[in-house]
Formats: sequence, structure tokens, C-alpha cells
Amino acid sequence: MASSATTPFAAHSSSDPSIYQEYGSKWSTLPTDSASWIQRAKDVAAALAPDAAAREKANKTPRAEVTLLKHSGLLKIVGPKAYGGGEQPWSVAYQAIREVAKGDGSIGMLLGYHLIWAFSPFILGTPSQIAKWNALITSQNLFVGGAVNPRGSDLVIISDPSDKTRIIFNGSKHFTTGAAISDLIVLEGALSSESSDFGHDAGKHIFAYVPTTYPGISFSFNWDAIGLRLTESGSAQISNVSVDWDDALGWSSPSPTSISSPLPDVLGVPYATLLLPAIQLVFTNFYLGIAQAALDTAAGYTRKSTRPWPYLSGGERETVFPAEKATDEFYILSTYGTHHAHLLAATALADRANEAVSELFSAYNHERGNRAELTAQQRGEISELIAAAKIVVIDVGLKVTSDVFEVTGSRATASKVGLDRFWRDLRTHTLHDPVAYKRREVGRWVLLGEIPTPTWYT
Repeated sequence: MASSATTPFAAHSSSDPSIYQEYGSKWSTLPTDSASWIQRAKDVAAALAPDAAAREKANKTPRAEVTLLKHSGLLKIVGPKAYGGGEQPWSVAYQAIREVAKGDGSIGMLLGYHLIWAFSPFILGTPSQIAKWNALITSQNLFVGGAVNPRGSDLVIISDPSDKTRIIFNGSKHFTTGAAISDLIVLEGALSSESSDFGHDAGKHIFAYVPTTYPGISFSFNWDAIGLRLTESGSAQISNVSVDWDDALGWSSPSPTSISSPLPDVLGVPYATLLLPAIQLVFTNFYLGIAQAALDTAAGYTRKSTRPWPYLSGGERETVFPAEKATDEFYILSTYGTHHAHLLAATALADRANEAVSELFSAYNHERGNRAELTAQQRGEISELIAAAKIVVIDVGLKVTSDVFEVTGSRATASKVGLDRFWRDLRTHTLHDPVAYKRREVGRWVLLGEIPTPTWYT
């Protein structure tokens, strides 16, 4: 789709969606059960993996890769069946994110961000908003991006002076994963304290969907990090974007009067704050997929290309090599065994967190009408489980993606091998929010029994 920005897509080098055209007919029907959904994610990874290193080098706006996700049906894996979705639990969606990340970390990240933004009405919205946006997003197979980065300034929301049933967003966001190539974009802003229209609601946050082609939305296409290069996570400018109060998630129209469940103060109600640990678990799963892929890719290289070391520790040349092939080397076997064991443990913990989130969303939802019954303690306990999983996955993942060079050898540093992209991808996003704060949160839970105060990162 084209953007209304002053710099159009045509000015940027984009990947060609037609390269994945065959998958449109190959995946003409959706998977029918959880196992086949996971297999679909594995098939997507298999399509992405062979040229992942080359595509990353080319650094083109990933229009083709998003098209592949659309062909796969994975964009609507959690969407209601009534609208043509898979209606899978989040435990399956998280695993699908992980599997796609094995093929390409950037595309696993794009899928994860899309799924959390597409699911946001279930957490934040009114029943009518849930019905409206899930019908649209799922039935139309739309890709959703976000302009929500809380480390930047909030977008400023004012009342439309010519129409009090509408509000206007203004501002900029430094980090907008997938937004430039999306069909819908989630805007997040705060009601201006300088406006007399909002009263005691001034300062509260609003999330709203708008079409990405809306006039006043422009993108800088300036994402140039060392890793996750195909996420199109650059900055966006939002200028006089008008939104109907009906589309302000969790608010009633035509004036900013809050509804009872959930309240619109995103950080003030336990259920509404589930958006935050849920996206932290998205991160955890695509980190894990990247780490698993690094070890698998390295193992393939070791079997095929790594040479055994011909010298003893003292440096004397031996007439017979200490090991005939690299797969006989003691230190290589030991390293692979250790990292495989640690990844199994990290996977078990991540899966436990995935299941816990699924069970919570099944127990509390708009259909049951009990979203407001979720307690701060319940929310805090699941947040700490997710934080623990994230800590372990980051620690193991960074170790694995660095150590793979120890067991592949110097020739594995060749650019064409692309083994470095796993560390670069993982290192780039694990700086999203300091893991030291996650360690502290879990420590306070263990020692003091304290649950964290919800923030944009807990």
C-alpha cells in the first residue's frame, strides 16, 4: 500500500511481493488445528531461511515478507473464527512467532508486534470496538503496525475544535515497528492537559486505529540498526490525524467519559495493563527463536565445513590429528551439548509462561464480562513469570549467539555465511528495555513478595 507521506514508498527500495506469489495458492486454506498452525509457521520459516542473510544485507523495506505472512494466514491466527480467523490460543501464537523467527528474526518480530496490536481491542476495547476491529482486521487479513514507543514523547491529543465527537493526534514517534508497511497503524497519545475539554481525564492515554494511508501520517524510513534490519522500525510524524471518539479504545462517545470495564486509564486497571507483559512475552519468544536458529545453523555448518584443530595444547605438530573431524572434537561436542540443554530449559520456561497467558485470557475476557475482576496480584504474578522467562532467554540467547563462532571456526565469519546476524538481531532488541530492571523486579518478588507496579515495560 502507498503512504500519504511526502516521501512515497516508490522512493525506497522495497522487496517485491511477487517473489512469494506461489504461496498464495499453496496456502489457500487455513490450518485446522494447533499442530497444523505451528507447521504453517515452520513452513514460513523454511521459505525465509535460505536467503535470510542476503535479504538482510539488501535491507529492503519488507513488503514481500509481509505479503508472505498474509499468504500464510498467520496474521489471523488468534482472530475469531466468525471472521475467518484461526481462533488459536495465545500459547500457539507465541510458538508460531518463535518458529517464524527461526527463519528470520525480523519477520518473527513483525508477526509478534502485529499480533499484539491486532489483539489490543480484546484488552482495551469496548464490546462494540472488539467486534468492529476484529471483523475488519481478521476478515480483510490486515497487517497492523504501531506508533506506540513509550520512550518517546506521547502524541498530544486535543479535542477537534470543529467537531467535539472527534479528537486530533499530533507529534512524532522515534520507533514504529512495521508501521510504514502496515494497513492499519495504532496511535497512542495522552489527552492534553492544556485543553479545558478533558477535565480530570487530562493526561490519560488513548489507543486508536487509523488507516496507514491517512493524510498527516508520514514515515522517515530511517531504520538503520545493526540487527533486525527488516523490521522497518524507523520514525513517524503524526500531523492533525483526526479520530472519532468511537474509535478511542475503551472510551465512550461523543465525550471523554470512561466506561466501567475496562477503564481507559491503561496503567490504572489490572486487565488493561495485560497489554504490557503480553508484549514482553512476544519479545521472549522471538528471542528464543533467534537463539535456537543460531545453534541449528551453526550445527549445520560444523557438520559440513568446520575443520578439527591439528595441534596439541603445547603447540607441537602431531602426525595424527587429535580428532579426525570437527564432530569428534571434545570441546565442540561439549559446547553444543551445553547450549542445547540450556535452550531446552529456556524453552520449557517460555512455554510455561505462554500457557499461563493463554489460560488467563481464556478465564477473563469480554465474552465472560469479567475483565474488571482480574486482580492486581494475578496480574503481578504472571508478569513476574514472564520477566523470569525473559531473563533466562536473554542470558542463554546472547551466550549461544556469541559462542557459535567458537564451534564453527574462523571461516564461519565470512559475510556469506551470515552467522553474525543472530547475535546482531538478539543484541539489538534485548536493549529495548534493560534486563537489569527485570532482574530487580524478580528479586523483589522472591525476597519481599512484591509485585511490580505496572509501567510501560512491566
